[in-house]
Amino acid sequence: MSSYEARFKVWRGDVRGGGLEDFAVEVNDGEVVLDIIHRLQATQAPDLAVRWNCKAGKCGSCSAEINGRPRLLCMTRMSVFGRGETITVTPLRAFPVIRDLVTDVGFNYAKARQVPSFVAPEGVGPGEYRMMQEDVDRSQEFRKCIECFLCQDTCHVVRDHEENKPAFAGPRFLMRVAELDMHPLDAAEETGLDRKGTAQDEHGLGYCNITKCCTEVCPEGIRITDNALIPLKERAVDRKYDPLVWLGSKIRRR
Repeated sequence: MSSYEARFKVWRGDVRGGGLEDFAVEVNDGEVVLDIIHRLQATQAPDLAVRWNCKAGKCGSCSAEINGRPRLLCMTRMSVFGRGETITVTPLRAFPVIRDLVTDVGFNYAKARQVPSFVAPEGVGPGEYRMMQEDVDRSQEFRKCIECFLCQDTCHVVRDHEENKPAFAGPRFLMRVAELDMHPLDAAEETGLDRKGTAQDEHGLGYCNITKCCTEVCPEGIRITDNALIPLKERAVDRKYDPLVWLGSKIRRR
C-alpha cells in the first residue's frame, strides 16, 4: 500500500466565528475524506467536531463542503484529488455552524413537518393498495433520498438568501410534495388539500428557477429537477392558469 502526505485546510470554529487551519496528514490508497478527518482527530486535532454515522453513503450524516462543493465525506475518494492539491473542508454554508464541521440542520426538519403526509383513500385498508408498476417506479426514485441535505445546501435560494428560508421549503421537500402529488392513491384532493396549490403558495415553488444544482450534488443520483420540480411546476401552472383544467377540476369535485 502506497501512502503520501496531503495538505488539508479544515474549518475550525463555532457560532462565534472561526477560520481555516492547515494540516499535513498521511493518506493511504483507497481512503476517503472521512478517513482523513478521523486521522486528524486521532493524531492532531482530537477536539475536531464532525457528524457521521454509517460511513457507507446511506445515512447522510457526514455532509460538508469539499473545495467548495457540497459532498458526503464518506463518499469522496482521495484519489479524485491530485497529490499536490490542497483540499479544503468546510461546513455546509447554508446552515448555522454549531462547531467545526457540524451544522444545525434543524431548518430542514421544520420544513418536513410542514408537508402534509400521505392521505389514504377511503375504504381501502392496509394491504389492499394496488398500483401500476410504472407508478411505483416513479415514486421509488424519490424514496432513495437519504436526507443528506446537500441539495438544500447548494440551492442558491437557500444558500445565498437567508430571508427566503421562511417561505421556501427547498428542493428536498418540494420533491416530497411532488412524490405525494404523483401518487395515484393519495386522496388529498378529496379532503380539500391541494398539493399543487400549497407547493406554490406555502412552500415557495415559484422561487425555484430549475438550475439543476440540486440534481448535480445528489449522492443517490435522483433527478430532482427533471423528475420532480419541473413536473410539479407544470401541474401547478396548469391548475392555476388553464381555464379548462380549472373547469374540469370543478366538475370532478361535483
